[in-house]
Amino acid sequence: MVTGFQGRGFRVRDDVFPTGLLLSPVRAMAWDDAPAIDALTLGVLGDLFDGDPRPEFLLLGTGAGLRQPPRAFVRAVEALGIGVEAMDSRAAARAWGVLRAEERWIVAALLPL
Repeated sequence: MVTGFQGRGFRVRDDVFPTGLLLSPVRAMAWDDAPAIDALTLGVLGDLFDGDPRPEFLLLGTGAGLRQPPRAFVRAVEALGIGVEAMDSRAAARAWGVLRAEERWIVAALLPL
């Protein structure tokens, strides 16, 4: 669970992720090479989609405000059978908590605030 925000980053338990955050149901990882929203590709997400079972969808936090991700990125994710829900990163962090409390199998990529 994202337990708070610090500066432009996210707090998960006692760890702070100032440069971005990748979340799966089993781990939280620093997203040190988080690109600008316009430069998103599958490759920058590392192994985020490799879990079993495959996630239902990606919560994409687009930073301080909502920005639409590139269509090519969305199509690439959807080609894997995974949906994409874009929203500002604070809203995505809150949605993560609600959806995981419902035991939804999702992943998140949160760009810094």
